[in-house]
Amino acid sequence: MSELKANLSNSDKKFREFVLSDNMWRVILRISLPLMAYQGLMHIFKIFDTLMAAHISSDAVSSIAFISQISFLIQSIGNGLSIGAGMKISEAYGAGDYTLVKRRVSTVYVMCAIVSALVMLIIPFNESFLRMSGTPETMIAIGSKYFAVEVASIVLNFFTSVYIAIERARGNSRLILKLNILFLTIKLVLTAIFVYALSGDVVMIAMATLISQLVFFAIAVRNMRIKDNLFGFSFSAVSFKKEVFLPVLKTSYPAMIERAAFAYGKLIVNSMCTHYGDLTVGALGVSNNISGTSTALQNGFQDGGSSIISQNVGAGEHGRALDAFRKTFIINTAIGLVLSAVILIFLDFISSFFSSGDPVFHEMIKDVTRYELMGVVTLGMNAAVMALLYGYGYTKLTLVLNAARLFVFRIPVLWYLQNFTDYGSESAGIVMMVSNISVGVMAVITSIFVVQRIKKKYIKNSAES
Repeated sequence: MSELKANLSNSDKKFREFVLSDNMWRVILRISLPLMAYQGLMHIFKIFDTLMAAHISSDAVSSIAFISQISFLIQSIGNGLSIGAGMKISEAYGAGDYTLVKRRVSTVYVMCAIVSALVMLIIPFNESFLRMSGTPETMIAIGSKYFAVEVASIVLNFFTSVYIAIERARGNSRLILKLNILFLTIKLVLTAIFVYALSGDVVMIAMATLISQLVFFAIAVRNMRIKDNLFGFSFSAVSFKKEVFLPVLKTSYPAMIERAAFAYGKLIVNSMCTHYGDLTVGALGVSNNISGTSTALQNGFQDGGSSIISQNVGAGEHGRALDAFRKTFIINTAIGLVLSAVILIFLDFISSFFSSGDPVFHEMIKDVTRYELMGVVTLGMNAAVMALLYGYGYTKLTLVLNAARLFVFRIPVLWYLQNFTDYGSESAGIVMMVSNISVGVMAVITSIFVVQRIKKKYIKNSAES
């Protein structure tokens, strides 16, 4: 590999030492709290989107809820790539191989550009794509143009997701939070203007997202072109040699498949829920938003935890890596217990914001959400286990867990409820409860074996040497 200038700034050097040697509670809170705030704000603004869609009509809520799952399916490609990039860049950073860090950063951006060009081909055929995805014709009529704009936003999100993963690897959690506050503020203000002042439709909600993504993308491009930035982009650093991109690809592709399968499975669930009517699809989407308040915060600690774990793994600090997992597990469990209790207490009040004054829709939201909240604690445990698995690069195990969540614990259960019970629309909530509790238990059992394997393979060997 040819010589490449890869300088480590003083702040990056101090952060690396902090992650590898400071008190683990302090490390987790410093890195994960801004990411938790970021995830929480993202989720809150997503709820605002749903509320504004409810101002248009309940059909608009159902259409966005359905099409959003298709968007998540496409977005899973970029999410998977950002996971692999973040973990392998963090690992190289922890190991002190700064030339490899620079090459991986630059190469990942090129990989992102290739994927984006392919995804853009969906736009001319968006209606056909929606039909292939099982979208009801009534929703296609409302949401086809919305989806076309969404695809353009997703392409920009590919780049910004990778950029966020890279900044997370170097510990810039506060920068990530600030950028996302800017992004979300622009999005919220534009959406409010388009919906309330200009009486726009769902397409204008998507346009607000696209414009705010463009601003974020422009800032990301500026930052990654800063001279002598180890984590910036350089054409001369792009390399498709196997030691540079293959580890990223091997970590990314199971994560891509996992995220895509999960999104596709949710799409199947939404299609099955149309058996109970379009309002049930909308109620499930709203329920996901309400209960997702807790999981969004837990995911912030998952993101921070996985970055901390991977850096310590790269430096050979496996005891600290496992300590980071244990503390992340404790925090996520506590978040789930507190927030599920609070949401249950105020559920009637919260549901009224989403029901557009429709009493039937209001009760349906409450019924579905009550069940879904029962799985919030175990989902937090699952998120902590995911941090461990991502941090060690065990993405094939994350694929197995999420595949089981949908194709063992969710879709077959919903099929059974539809065909052999008379629970009606409540089935949507029951199946979420069953699948989320089951995957949490499965994740905890998996973590026990993984931790034992890590201790035997790494910690015992290092003690003997």
